[in-house]
Amino acid sequence: MKPIRYGLLSTSSIAPRFVAAVRAAGGGEVVALSSRSLEKARAKAAEWNIPTAYGSHDQLLGDPNVDVVYLSTVNGQHYQWAKAALLAGKHVLCEKPCTTSSRQTRELFALARQRGLLLMEAQKMLFLPAVLALKERVERGDVGKIHLAEFRHSFSPDYNGWMFRRADGGGTLLSSGIYVMELLLWLFGPLETCSGVWTPSPEGGECQYMLAGRMENGVLFTAANSTKAMLQDGARFYGERGFMELPLYWKARTLTIHADGREPETLEFPCDHELVYEVRHVQECLSENRITSPVVTEELSVAAMEAIEEIYRNWR
Repeated sequence: MKPIRYGLLSTSSIAPRFVAAVRAAGGGEVVALSSRSLEKARAKAAEWNIPTAYGSHDQLLGDPNVDVVYLSTVNGQHYQWAKAALLAGKHVLCEKPCTTSSRQTRELFALARQRGLLLMEAQKMLFLPAVLALKERVERGDVGKIHLAEFRHSFSPDYNGWMFRRADGGGTLLSSGIYVMELLLWLFGPLETCSGVWTPSPEGGECQYMLAGRMENGVLFTAANSTKAMLQDGARFYGERGFMELPLYWKARTLTIHADGREPETLEFPCDHELVYEVRHVQECLSENRITSPVVTEELSVAAMEAIEEIYRNWR
């Protein structure tokens, strides 16, 4: 199979990590990037050793040497540019969240099917070995049936200027809560109900939230994210005989099992570029002529956005 040729639509902060992951994975190369200004595009292309730079995203989409567009613009632009990329005949790997509504997400997957192109939400977390080990241990019952889960995540308010602007699809729920929703859905099945409280930011989005909900299988969960307070980041899954812990669950390298009063068992999965696992998965999908991922499915991406929409409706 020929090397898969990627084009970066946006020079966002995650883009160089994706470039490193493509190079670490093998079987692919980043051949072009685009930014809103040619000057910035050329500077980033030189910095990241990418041969072609474009000063507009439309030029990137017109490049016949690009097979897959990696889309990492602000959340509010995902739908617009994913649709344009599909219409231009490109496979699309779109950073999470896929779009800012379940309706838009459904529409994009329908378009991808119509065009015979791969569309996948870039949910790196579900490909991490530590998270795969968690799923295996949950299903195996290492701590008995899981009844409760809790998630904590905090980051600096200076992380990204657009993060809090509702018009750009900002707010910590879309950017961080999507990890929680997709991990819960992937592990435990459909959501029954969820609501929460939040602190608004001056830009119109939320700068912190707390959630509580229940999955249809009975698992209760809480989740908190804050750019105001420093939390002890991580996720815990509590069962009848102990609990399992994923520090930094969205980019986990370790899993610790506390079971039956025994000494904790820690599994370690060191990795320089955590995006490498999803890159390998994309390449496997393309080699098998798949147009949807069997892991980050259309159903998962849609269900996650439906959960986010329900939470927004239930904000207090």
